[in-house]
Amino acid sequence: MFRALPVRSVVIDIVIAVGFLAIALPVEVQIVPWAGLEQRVGTTLAAVPGIAVAFVFAGSLAFRRLAPGLALGAAWAGAVLQMGFGRPPSFSDAAVFAVLYTAAAYGTRQVFWTGLGSAIAGAGIGTVYLFVGPLSGGAAVSWETLPVAAIVLVAAVFALGLSWTIGALVRTSRRARETRQEREVARAETAAEAERVRIARDMHDVVAHSLAVVIAQADGARYATAADPAAAPAALATISATARDALADVRLLLTQLRHSQSEGPQPTLADLEGLYAQVREAGVDLRVDVDPMPIGDPPAGVQLAVFRIVQEALTNALRHGDHSSPVEVGLRWLPERVEVEIENVVAPAASGPAPAPALTDAAPAGDLPRGHGLIGMRERAQLVGGKVDAGADGPVFRVRAVIPVPPAHGSPSSAPGDPSPSPFSPEES
Repeated sequence: MFRALPVRSVVIDIVIAVGFLAIALPVEVQIVPWAGLEQRVGTTLAAVPGIAVAFVFAGSLAFRRLAPGLALGAAWAGAVLQMGFGRPPSFSDAAVFAVLYTAAAYGTRQVFWTGLGSAIAGAGIGTVYLFVGPLSGGAAVSWETLPVAAIVLVAAVFALGLSWTIGALVRTSRRARETRQEREVARAETAAEAERVRIARDMHDVVAHSLAVVIAQADGARYATAADPAAAPAALATISATARDALADVRLLLTQLRHSQSEGPQPTLADLEGLYAQVREAGVDLRVDVDPMPIGDPPAGVQLAVFRIVQEALTNALRHGDHSSPVEVGLRWLPERVEVEIENVVAPAASGPAPAPALTDAAPAGDLPRGHGLIGMRERAQLVGGKVDAGADGPVFRVRAVIPVPPAHGSPSSAPGDPSPSPFSPEES
């Protein structure tokens, strides 16, 4: 019933009501509807109806924005009181216009439509009161007065309806502004959530890959030290370099968390050679085949997606793969898409009917794994309109991705009617 309103607004409405009462009170006191009333009841009693009407209408103005429904009811009570005392229209009736405006602009849905009904009903009742009530002297409506009554009715409907309509327009404008603000807040929250997901994905890629290289180097150095003590310094140098690179990347991501104006530098295809070198230094037999080569400079989003997918697949190969078997990376830069395929043999200890917990990223062929890294692959591909299929085929774990390349960044697209076949079969996709 009562709206949440700042104290300042309530004070302003009360001041307006007091000013209105200061003007309306003398006007209402001077109106004597019936001749000789002052002589019969006295001047003081004759002024009571006018004082009551002025106070009721002023009260409706005082809380018109705080409680639009109560203000509308008070305005109706003032009108009924005025007609009950047989008083003519006066300055106090001007409060009705402000109350109707407020009911339409700030009232609830029920008050909103009640205000419209009040405008129409009030115009009709007021017209009948003027031409048939006590002010008419008991004269009935005739053909001579009917046109005037119709004109008064139309004018009353227009005046009261205009106040309500202006309030309705203000209500619509306010609702539109609130909706726009809510949309902007939702958009900002969505953008912030997307940024958090992106940074979390980058953090996972950086930390998981770097730690996988460090662990592989440490294990290799531990086993090789007994036979070749000179291998330890080289392994420690690789661990140190990898850790420094990871620390720099983590610091960059943390900087983005504090200052989100830009995304910072992102890996490109040129960084793949450094990635391959890290994996080879960890003791993995990595075989890379790029055929055909990319034509031109692919979009940055495509380059980032390819780098992160290859990085995550090689990280999983370091963690779960059999290092005695080669890891094969294949890249095919076709006119309309790039196809990525990484294969590695799963470590024997983690193979078999019941996969070990270390293979939580693995899933049956055709199903996308549930690990954070492989889910990140899917998200990377989806951001640029591609898709990823990852799963185990016997002892071999295979990751395959298809990422579209916009024609403007590659060679002309193939002719219509001759689409290139997708590397995914219907069963796999």
